[in-house]
Amino acid sequence: MLKSSNKVETNVYEVEISIDAETFEAAIQKAYLKQRKNITVKGFRKGKAPRTFIEKMYGEGVFYEDALEIVYPDAVSEAIKEAELSIVDTPFDLDVSEIGKNGVEMKFKVTVKPEVKLGEYKGVKATKSSFKVSADEVKAELAKMQEQNSRMLSVDDRAVKKDDTAVIDFEGFVDGVAFDGGKAENYELVIGSNSFIPGFEDQIIGHKVGEEFDVNVTFPEDYHEELASKDAVFKIKLHEIKVKELPALDDEFVKDVSEFDTLDELKKHIKSDLEEKKKADADAAFTNELLEKVANGIEAEIPAVMIEKEAEEMVEEFAYRLQMQGLDLNTYLMYTGMDKDKLLENYKTPAENQVKLKLALEAIVKAENIEATEADLEAEYEKLAKAYNMEIDAIKKAVPAENLAGDIKSQKAIGLIKDSAVEEKAAKKTAAKKETAKADDAEKPAKKTAAKKESAEKPAKKPAAKKTAKKTEE
Repeated sequence: MLKSSNKVETNVYEVEISIDAETFEAAIQKAYLKQRKNITVKGFRKGKAPRTFIEKMYGEGVFYEDALEIVYPDAVSEAIKEAELSIVDTPFDLDVSEIGKNGVEMKFKVTVKPEVKLGEYKGVKATKSSFKVSADEVKAELAKMQEQNSRMLSVDDRAVKKDDTAVIDFEGFVDGVAFDGGKAENYELVIGSNSFIPGFEDQIIGHKVGEEFDVNVTFPEDYHEELASKDAVFKIKLHEIKVKELPALDDEFVKDVSEFDTLDELKKHIKSDLEEKKKADADAAFTNELLEKVANGIEAEIPAVMIEKEAEEMVEEFAYRLQMQGLDLNTYLMYTGMDKDKLLENYKTPAENQVKLKLALEAIVKAENIEATEADLEAEYEKLAKAYNMEIDAIKKAVPAENLAGDIKSQKAIGLIKDSAVEEKAAKKTAAKKETAKADDAEKPAKKTAAKKESAEKPAKKPAAKKTAKKTEE
């Protein structure tokens, strides 16, 4: 039961709750039933000793800690809900002042979402780029198609040169000792791709098939800690040299790779596709600029934990994308000379911008009394069911209505910003702006709805209690 909820510092509340004797007694009994199989009492078979005997032997409070673990999650969740607090992290500084047969008295602190003062969000000005397509852009797309339909040919009458693909075995040594991750067989390395550390690829040039040789390099200062700034020798064996042969760009090629008959028809189709893509990109950039201005216009003292958690989620998403490409995060970090802390640090700025945007959208939803109707929810569920090729009932089980409603409200807030926006003409030459609020994330906040709720909303674990508890006697 909630006893009090008081703001003790910026974005931090202290919550005091009590758990009645009956509820705590039920938890003690559960703890006893769970633990008795591990307790031996003289005169009883293991696991068969009555609770009263165990309490006499080990003390009345033998099950109190386990009982508190049992009642803590629900008690805290209910108190936070009753106090109408929107928390952003798990509770901390737990202080159990009384615990015994009369129940439990305790207090803890929670970090909450900040108060947000909105800036301008209606009539925001932004520029929209032109989506004209040049002849050079069409040529570039045709070149990509040639590249995709190219074939690799082996050559053995010359040495390796730039743009060749060298098929090599290699093993790296530092001070004569092989190091982890420095060995591969039949590795296809494009010379000039700069995919290896500086100087490695240049030393492959000039060698012929069958040759075995050394490559001497120095790892960069910002490389992985174990190898940073160290001299290394790679033992190389060159198995094969491959060159890329591009098909001729003519009507026959067009017939082979598309549904068109002539090169002119394909060019027209490519131009039309590029125009559609450019229009979509221009719309996305327009939305990004609007959302960036709205997000940066808020006034709020944002708790550091919100930014840290957002950065961690971004790293998790990045790791998942790497996994889909067949690469794990640790391997990526090793080859890029980074560590996870540095990667997290790199995500801090975009994470802060994303948190600002979320807070701004939530504030707009509140200011405009935006709601998600039953019809909105059904339409979104149907859309998700179609997108994932699942039964709508299965989607409803996977995506809680509460989460989906929040996403719908955010989408409506974005729609309000866009509908009231003022479009300005773009200058002929403008420097590309660094995106700080992702349009695809903002436009589709439903991406994360199938994920579990944040732990902040489900305080399932009890933080370590201060040693101030005192047992109460009956």
